[in-house]
Amino acid sequence: MCGIAGILSENPNQVSKEKLVNMTNSIIHRGPDGSGHWVSEDGKVGFGHRRLSILDLSESGAQPMHYLDRYTLTFNGEIYNYLEIKERLIKNGYQFRSHSDTEVLLALFDLKRERCLEDLDGMFAFALYDKQTGEVFCARDRFGEKPFFYTQIEGAFFFASEMKEFWALGISKIPDSEMVFNYLHYDLLDNHSDSGQTFYKGVRRLEPGHYLVWKNGKFQIKNYWRIDPLKQNRSISLAEAKEKFRSLFMESVSRRLRSDVLVGSSLSGGIDSSLVVCAIDDLLKDHPESIQNTFSARFRNFHKDEGYFIDKVREQTRITSHEIYSDMDEMEGVFDKICYHQEEPFGSASILVQYQVYELAKKHGVTVLLDGQGADEILAGYHPYFTTFFNEIRKKSGSKFEKEFSSYLHLHQQNEINAKVAKPGLKQSVASRFPSLINKVGRKVVNYKKKNSTLMSDDFFGQYKKKAYNDFNFDLGNLNSHLYFSTFEVGLPTLLRYADRNSMAHSREVRLPFLSHDLVEFVFSMPAEFKIHNGWTKYLMREAFQGLLPEEITWRKDKIGFEPPQKSWMESSKSQEKIRAAREVLSKEGILKLGAKDLPIVSQAANTQGDGSWSHLMVAKMYES
Repeated sequence: MCGIAGILSENPNQVSKEKLVNMTNSIIHRGPDGSGHWVSEDGKVGFGHRRLSILDLSESGAQPMHYLDRYTLTFNGEIYNYLEIKERLIKNGYQFRSHSDTEVLLALFDLKRERCLEDLDGMFAFALYDKQTGEVFCARDRFGEKPFFYTQIEGAFFFASEMKEFWALGISKIPDSEMVFNYLHYDLLDNHSDSGQTFYKGVRRLEPGHYLVWKNGKFQIKNYWRIDPLKQNRSISLAEAKEKFRSLFMESVSRRLRSDVLVGSSLSGGIDSSLVVCAIDDLLKDHPESIQNTFSARFRNFHKDEGYFIDKVREQTRITSHEIYSDMDEMEGVFDKICYHQEEPFGSASILVQYQVYELAKKHGVTVLLDGQGADEILAGYHPYFTTFFNEIRKKSGSKFEKEFSSYLHLHQQNEINAKVAKPGLKQSVASRFPSLINKVGRKVVNYKKKNSTLMSDDFFGQYKKKAYNDFNFDLGNLNSHLYFSTFEVGLPTLLRYADRNSMAHSREVRLPFLSHDLVEFVFSMPAEFKIHNGWTKYLMREAFQGLLPEEITWRKDKIGFEPPQKSWMESSKSQEKIRAAREVLSKEGILKLGAKDLPIVSQAANTQGDGSWSHLMVAKMYES
């Protein structure tokens, strides 16, 4: 895991090691173990690199790495199946001088060019220069676990792991007002119709599952991987699906344990992270000397603290558990640091707690952590998915729908954590048939309600109200369509950004077993009834891992997000002062009405559309700097 930088230009005067050093110096946190800078013989291509040593800790793994006197690579990420690929490459006559996955990637590219991406099980963002063709080939992993930003200035193409590398060169840092409007008004942190858009003008991100080819001052972007959410395997039995799911997941965990440094896990107490921890414990059962370290966040006197379930995992495994109790004072102490590392707004104070969990891992010398992120989006873990599921099966069979809905009501009658889903009626039926129309009407209703109630200035509202990003087009009557939207458009991409920035702020690496593309492709091919059944979310996973997980976690009814007591934190006097100061900044920028800082502050457990005090804090940080 590392940080990368690059400058590409037909004008060699725009490419220099000095600029590359400035870029990589701003991301030392991503790679404290070394740095490298290189400029091509013709002066048109320059690569920079910061190294966090994970595989092959020797100098043989240093970057930028050269191969066959033809290729040069700067690479951020991990290729988990590099050993299997390396074995095949050796049979094809390739030789290696290191034990790194970086060199394997170079050889694979020489063999297969852009088709090398099809073979990779990993998270990555890289740029590879081919001296013979003069091309630079850049790619980002299928889900966007690793970042790749780019911008163009006076004909030069710059790329980076973090946007602060551009600011280190003096490139203008100008917030994108459209993104700001959609965040303040609709709580949107992404433009689902253009996931390359960032919160800063002129700065874009290479979209997940895409590659970019630069040559002679021009570049082209192509998509190399996409799931068809409507392609279903209706012939597979539940027993066969359970066996296949278990096999793919255990293989994914096993590959993500490959490391030359200590590996541990994040543990929240929920089913996803608990399964990761229990799977690792099972894989290490023949190695009694290998004790897994886990890292958890706890909240004193908070009804959503998950210490009880963390203890259940501890009782069933051989883990060494490390916990941090986060409070208001600690949150205030790290707020500015996290805003610096995140660069773009984030949705809630849970990100501050996540930051502290990775800090805890660093204190205990654990460099790599496995995490359960991604399971909710691919396996329908969030309770709002019930509505889409009920809409889908209602269209197929009225009797089956009645049975499923009845089971849901019975199972969740005592669930005080998650709001109950209403029985689908005419409104839901229309919405599932005409999602585009419903979204347009909904947007008009929201705009009408907020026109007179929002703190947003009339001028700012009027200028951007027609540039909304909330015209979602997924099928409200198809579960897979909803899951695809959450996995690839709005939801998971933002969570992956949070995890990358927070972990790398402490030079830690996060690996996500649920985001093996083989596993994700398989899960998306399963019928909706395998994901939600008889009131249970993630039904296939629960069935597949009975016995490995503690029983009380396997069959938990509630769903608790990674949620701190944000409402009480936001009510503190120091937080109130920060909010008023933020509103004053936004008023001066013409975003909020004059005098907004003196108006009542809304207390909330999470961001609230339009006048959310949390969102005011986030946006003000962009303008303060």
